[in-house]
Amino acid sequence: MTDTPTTSDPLDRPEVLFVCVHNAGRSQMAAALLTHYAGDRVIVRSAGSAPAESINPAVIEAMNEIGIDLQAVGATPKKLTDAAVQASDVVITMGCGDACPFYPGKQYLDWTLDDPAGKGVAAVRPIRDEIDRRIRALVDELLGTTTSTAATRLGQ
Repeated sequence: MTDTPTTSDPLDRPEVLFVCVHNAGRSQMAAALLTHYAGDRVIVRSAGSAPAESINPAVIEAMNEIGIDLQAVGATPKKLTDAAVQASDVVITMGCGDACPFYPGKQYLDWTLDDPAGKGVAAVRPIRDEIDRRIRALVDELLGTTTSTAATRLGQ
């Protein structure tokens, strides 16, 4: 990322939106990991251009392995809206490309990641771990902190 995001939040917290097609895998893992590392210092959203009925069970299991319970936090697939994009400072797409609306002044990143749809937990773990690596770098960039302590808590 090259610019520090400007925020509309009264507490001046950056707002990040993760978008993938079904909002049942990659974007859910990314949102949960960012929330885990950044807490309330970042406003986190996730959405999908064609949301699934539920989160991928292998994703739920892979996240449980590192102590993040997506079901306990009420994570569910949500439909991508213009309002969610407009409210965000950083929009990170994960395989939805053209389905995400573009607004000037927003920072857009496209993370090319394998889709965990239809895969077992063994195949989801490396996807989760790559998302985790990128999220830790994002937290460092957004907040100017190091996430090594948080990574230790997750056993990474």
